[in-house]
Amino acid sequence: MPAEFTPSPLFERVERARRRKPVIRDSHITLAHGSGGKAMRELIEGLFVEKLRNPLLEKMEDQAVFEVPSAGRSGTRLALTTDSYVVDPIFFPGGDIGKLAVCGTVNDLAMAGARPLYLSAGFILEEGFFVDDLRRVVDSMREAATEAGVEIITGDTKVVPRGSADKLFINTSGVGVLDHPVNISASRARPGDVVIVSGTLGDHGTTVMIARGELELETGIQSDTAPLHSLVAEMVDEALKRQALEDIRCLRDPTRGGVATTLNEIALAAEVCIRIEEARIPVREEVKGACELLGLDPLYVANEGKLVAIVSPALAEPLLERMRLHRYGREACLVGQVESTPAGIVVMATGFGGTRIVDMLVGEQLPRIC
Repeated sequence: MPAEFTPSPLFERVERARRRKPVIRDSHITLAHGSGGKAMRELIEGLFVEKLRNPLLEKMEDQAVFEVPSAGRSGTRLALTTDSYVVDPIFFPGGDIGKLAVCGTVNDLAMAGARPLYLSAGFILEEGFFVDDLRRVVDSMREAATEAGVEIITGDTKVVPRGSADKLFINTSGVGVLDHPVNISASRARPGDVVIVSGTLGDHGTTVMIARGELELETGIQSDTAPLHSLVAEMVDEALKRQALEDIRCLRDPTRGGVATTLNEIALAAEVCIRIEEARIPVREEVKGACELLGLDPLYVANEGKLVAIVSPALAEPLLERMRLHRYGREACLVGQVESTPAGIVVMATGFGGTRIVDMLVGEQLPRIC
């Protein structure tokens, strides 16, 4: 890795700006508020967290981890998450809204080091939606749940008039148990740690955009939608074997807003700088080509079967070896490191020898991608 760089006045100004408390100033909700970028962060922190404030919510993780006491003794640690899926189209190469809903919820639990157990499913159906399509989605959910080893044990169904929704929306919640005393959080990243991604980036978002028919492209790109709990279990086992559970600092699945947004969230939470190297970023050539035509940056494109890990340098190599033995981690690689300054910033060493800020998106790049 290159030596730590000296921040310029520009970096210092951006650093100060990023430390300001988010405030929502908009008078109306726009698609940008669901993009995973700055507008969404302002909505969540400036409204929801501000109004509903409590210690678990303030952590701003993709799930809440809490303990259920048992007769005055230390109890079971559980993880709880919820998510909603509005992807368009609902069927796409490599998956559909049903598989996406199950895998996305399983992955949010797994990123806390939890073993997923049970899911709920709520369906909002538009009048006129084909029952055969609904049957296909539910079959897909069953198959995904079977692969993930979870059960869908409760749910809800609502039907709205034609034109009040778009075919089908799904909400899923999930609960999992933490079998080991892991402490995984974005706030735990520290200078000297390294950044690992589990495989190629941008596959899901690019697939969905092409499936919308906005470009007449014929490619073999498929969504990477997959449950990652078993990969995380292997990673935790490797750390346990080396008595290094604390060395797994943070796990995140880079969905809306892609890896760029995920790394920015980690940098802000831990008040560190994350430096990545452009030459190390794994992107399929087909995805690169499609993104160029669509005017997209793969760093900001959604993934649904990849994870970002921040780990200690001592654990990095053995962890990579273990990940590459797993079907969903075969292309895992080290892409960057954590530095102390400028805090709250993500920077990238470019292929031209320069350094640029990798900021959060201001507006939406890909609406309704998950």
